Amino acid sequence: MYNYRGGLKPRMLTMGIENSTPYGAISITTEAIVAVASKAATECYGVVGLAPRYDSSRSRDEKDEGIYCWKNKHKQYEIGIYVYVAYGVKITEVANEVQRKVRYVLTKTFSIPTPKVHVYVKDIKDIESL
Repeated sequence: MYNYRGGLKPRMLTMGIENSTPYGAISITTEAIVAVASKAATECYGVVGLAPRYDSSRSRDEKDEGIYCWKNKHKQYEIGIYVYVAYGVKITEVANEVQRKVRYVLTKTFSIPTPKVHVYVKDIKDIESL
């Protein structure tokens, strides 16, 4: 297992949630989890958009979407979200709202038990200049 805090980029898992019912198997990929988390995060007040993790000058192999999903060593899901915040709003309130909303939506949509949501504010953007 890799350490996300140690600077290694978290990889997207090909298979996310596996569930079995009497009617068959259900598999939800992490791409689906990322799509739902992305929509929930961008709907929060004060979030201008998702930010790439790396600067555009840095070369990278994968498309940098600004949101990542991985399982930690305790087999719990963690989400890392890089956002641009609007100028004039309280940054801590926006980050807390993103954490609450993404956690709520993922728990209700996929029955993920209390995923950890890490919010990284990449920059502050003036809404009038957009």
